[in-house]
Amino acid sequence: MMIKFDVSNAGLQENILNYQDKVSTIHTSIHDKTCKGNDFLGWVNWPVDYDKQEFERIVKVANKVKDKAEVLLVCGIGGSYLGARAALEMIKGLYSNDKTEVIFVGNTFSSTYFMQVKEYIKNKSVVLNVISKSGTTTETALAFRMFKQFMEEKYSEEECVERIIVTTDKCRGTLKQLAVEKGYETFVIPDDIGGRYSVTTAVGLVPLAIAGVDIVKLMQGAKDAYNEFNTADLNTNVAYQYAVARRILENSGKTCEMFVSYELQLAMVAEWWKQLFGESEGKDGKGLLPCSATFSTDLHSLGQFVQDGNKILFETLLLVEKPQIDTLVPHDAENKDEMNYLAGKSLNWINQMAQLGTLEAHVKEGNVPNLILTIEDTSAYSFGYLTYFYFKACAMTCLMLDINPFNQPGVEVYKKNMFKLLGK
Repeated sequence: MMIKFDVSNAGLQENILNYQDKVSTIHTSIHDKTCKGNDFLGWVNWPVDYDKQEFERIVKVANKVKDKAEVLLVCGIGGSYLGARAALEMIKGLYSNDKTEVIFVGNTFSSTYFMQVKEYIKNKSVVLNVISKSGTTTETALAFRMFKQFMEEKYSEEECVERIIVTTDKCRGTLKQLAVEKGYETFVIPDDIGGRYSVTTAVGLVPLAIAGVDIVKLMQGAKDAYNEFNTADLNTNVAYQYAVARRILENSGKTCEMFVSYELQLAMVAEWWKQLFGESEGKDGKGLLPCSATFSTDLHSLGQFVQDGNKILFETLLLVEKPQIDTLVPHDAENKDEMNYLAGKSLNWINQMAQLGTLEAHVKEGNVPNLILTIEDTSAYSFGYLTYFYFKACAMTCLMLDINPFNQPGVEVYKKNMFKLLGK
């Protein structure tokens, strides 16, 4: 089992196994595609049913453009960028020595950000991957228009055919039409997989492959998770255990779940997780508010509220057994900082002690329930496994609320108001 799940610090007022009948019914409805939102269940079997020919083409194209990509611009928003960025930072860390630098655009209207990116890349070799199902998502479409023109001026329209890669709908949409007209390499966003469930499709795999991530191992992790969580048995399915624990804690009065990690390279995993659960669960006046913190950093800010504030939240810790890199604290002969008591200790060990001390403080003195998820490492395999774990848990926990986990009707409201103000 790649993920360990510990509820011993959660103070659950019900036994998870009491929900077995309900979980079994929902599990069946997910796999026979009779649950709410059943048009968007392509992710369920994706780790085994994914398009193998397209996968090989992704590897081939990535190998072809790697040498010319000092900078890879990934142009997308929401599920079209969060998964890839989460994977990249989790797997590579925040300061890797890779030849290709990945910069994410099309996820904001900030003029300052856009112009600074444009200035930064003007003398660098650039490849662009635009990701949009429709091609008309405002943030992404605007950024693509502007960076496409930038690249056509920097290179030529002919050379841009080798430098612009499109991930979009298989048959329709303005972006698909443009890609066909221009001759861009094109990859498919499946019709039956929503954006926040799409990181193991071409949406995530194309930029990750170009950035040097081993997408074969990533998909193997997803496949192993698929096999492991393809059971309704609450005794063994930790994804469903987590799903049920969330509902039990909500029933006890909690309204917010705080995703906590002790590794800075997991901060974007938290952002991806917030979209997955926020868009899937926040409907019909229901659902837990997803928020996040990185400890020990945020213990010096949010830690006060968690310890002594309004008891609205529980914490879910995502811990890593083996850090990507570790080092020892050096000895200092003068010891003016009085840190020699830690000399010879590893930084990861110190991080673990901080985690244990914080856990005790929050649970025993703060009366804050803690769920603990532990993964072995931050490898590509672990990322693939982790994403499928969260997909399965999210579908189950949402369907336990009798809501559709796969739509996002509330997102459209702000767009209508914005378009009216923009004069569309």
